[in-house]
Amino acid sequence: MDWQDFARQMASMARDLLAEHTLDSTLEQITRKAVELVDGCDASGILVLRGDRVSSLAPTAQFVVDSDRLQERLREGPCLDAARPDRAERLFRIPDFTADPERWTSFVPRCRELGVGSMMSFLLYTREEELGALDLYSHKPGAFTEDSETAGWLLASHAAVAFSTARTDAQLQDAIATRHLIGEAMGILMGRHRLTEDQAFDLLRTRSQRTNTKLREVARRVCETGAPER
Repeated sequence: MDWQDFARQMASMARDLLAEHTLDSTLEQITRKAVELVDGCDASGILVLRGDRVSSLAPTAQFVVDSDRLQERLREGPCLDAARPDRAERLFRIPDFTADPERWTSFVPRCRELGVGSMMSFLLYTREEELGALDLYSHKPGAFTEDSETAGWLLASHAAVAFSTARTDAQLQDAIATRHLIGEAMGILMGRHRLTEDQAFDLLRTRSQRTNTKLREVARRVCETGAPER
């Protein structure tokens, strides 16, 4: 492993991640760089848990999604364990899928059928939060060395910070867009029905509560149709 070259590429990646404008493009940059920078890595993806549901983010190959779905169905696997907030471990490995599994005994033989030979899963975390798991796959058994593991950890550390920052930015942009949409809807209701600002907002909020619809969607309907009802 040429660590000087790796360090230069990591520095370049850090700058590129800061230049990305969306959460999706940030995550796609992370998984693409994992394949480029980590020796032995043929595919990568990010697994996020929402309750018992699994989301596959920025997968570089279809079998990454298939592996995530398999772990969700079986309720076991290294990516699933890495993403769980109640686990003390932060790295999970299956070095050789052709060997008899000592762990995840239902997952390993089924994932082997997807063409996976070895894999590593790293917890993506910052000091404030745990975000999910960065998962690296190889078609070859025994593909990942100690250097691969070290490179994976360094990549995961940068990825966690970029992921957290991009998600916060996305949430902020979404909040601004929602506020603008609600303001526009209130203006329409005030103009058409001669309502005060408080009355217009109360009308939107009441409709949202009665229909169990997000306030943003009620506001969007007003902007499209002029009324909160369907």
